[in-house]
Amino acid sequence: MPRDLPPIEGIRHVHLIAVAGTGMGSLACMLAERGFHVTGSDLDTYPPMSEQLRDSGIAVEKGFAAEHLLREPPDLVVIGNAVRRDNPEACAVFDAGIPYISFPDAVHEFFMRGKQSVVISGTHGKSTCTSIVGWILTHAGADPSVLVGAVAENLNGSFRLGQGEHFVIEGDEYDTAFFDKTPKFLHYAAQNLLLTSCEFDHADIYESLEQIKAAFRELIAGVPAGGRIVAATDVPIVNEIVQGAAAAVEGYGFKASALWRVSDVAFDADATQFTVWRGDERMARIRMPLFGRHNVENVLGSVALCHGLGVEVAAAAQAMEEFRGVRRRQEVRGEAGGCLVVDDFAHHPTAVRETVATIRARYPERTLWAIFEPRTHTSRRRFFEDTYVEALSAADRVVVASVFRPEQIPEAERMRPERVVESLRATGTQADMISDVDAIIEHLVRNRSGRDVAVIMSNGGFGGIWDRLLARLRKLEEK
Repeated sequence: MPRDLPPIEGIRHVHLIAVAGTGMGSLACMLAERGFHVTGSDLDTYPPMSEQLRDSGIAVEKGFAAEHLLREPPDLVVIGNAVRRDNPEACAVFDAGIPYISFPDAVHEFFMRGKQSVVISGTHGKSTCTSIVGWILTHAGADPSVLVGAVAENLNGSFRLGQGEHFVIEGDEYDTAFFDKTPKFLHYAAQNLLLTSCEFDHADIYESLEQIKAAFRELIAGVPAGGRIVAATDVPIVNEIVQGAAAAVEGYGFKASALWRVSDVAFDADATQFTVWRGDERMARIRMPLFGRHNVENVLGSVALCHGLGVEVAAAAQAMEEFRGVRRRQEVRGEAGGCLVVDDFAHHPTAVRETVATIRARYPERTLWAIFEPRTHTSRRRFFEDTYVEALSAADRVVVASVFRPEQIPEAERMRPERVVESLRATGTQADMISDVDAIIEHLVRNRSGRDVAVIMSNGGFGGIWDRLLARLRKLEEK
């Protein structure tokens, strides 16, 4: 048990510093659903989390100030990993001696103890796979608890509190808090683990791929001998880091060497179909309303994990026919003026490449616009400049926005969007670097073909570009 956590039965009021993030906001709502008095603070809130917090009756103070805690001292404070040591509320916690805890420790202590821990981890696909596993178990009647780092349509939100034995959680390799620099996923005591991938990311806390691999090795080593690991063994790095695991490892992928694999993948306008094999045994034919090779892998790994949790593959296949996806993962926001607008969370170059390829395959007759905002700590650095060129070059038209909050990244390390654009043009791709959201919208409107699809990739708000673009296109339709 974390050193600063008082007996749970004595806790009535919990305050969350930096409450508006998907994880922290979901935790706040989960605590409120369990009957705790919950308050929080953040610099700003925005949909969908602002609506979720409001609907849960949680009062959110704008900005950070010591008085937010001292006017009604809480029994416990949860400090999010976006909070710095010099945050006024964190300082007030220390000065007043108020018990505090990190987000992952709070989730584990309040909700995961006594449950069977099902952790979904990897550089890519965590939110999608967590949503799929949670939905398959729900559809099968297992009544799981689920915590996703996104809004899962089948769960009608980012979490679910069930009475069943399983707690399904997205396990992030990012660090825990300023007072605990260990990866978040180490706090969830994984008994069942799905590992989708392992690549360099989070350049603000990891200096190299070797450091990332070391973190995942520690996660693997923590799964007990009686536990189970389902891993994307087609990926050489994943295959490497699962070697020596105490738990049983089941590999999945497209290669014949994987225990779980697929064949006969087919696409139509509405769905993807493929056959699932376990060894030489044909398990089921799956039809799902998701697209792209990466989503075939996501579903395969999720189905394999659920099989070990007691759900037959045929039952998982029935659940997947009703799977409605995750917001901001190839989410169609609308269509106007002959342009389909798609919202995607892609920010790592591998995810950008897969998203562009999937949209290209799904809408081959349309002019494909790839609009990318460098916003994460990794994408704002030069490390992946050349890789982004390769990832974006499959589009017909590319717009790279300016680096988000460039002052946070040293100039010598900062991504140069103009260089990415120059390299794209050298490949024959029509590309532009445009800083202002309004200018991006006008550029697309002015140059659209009338049969366009615009996939807009950012892990943040991007100035509300999706709705603003659709509004501009609808005005043109009215003329």
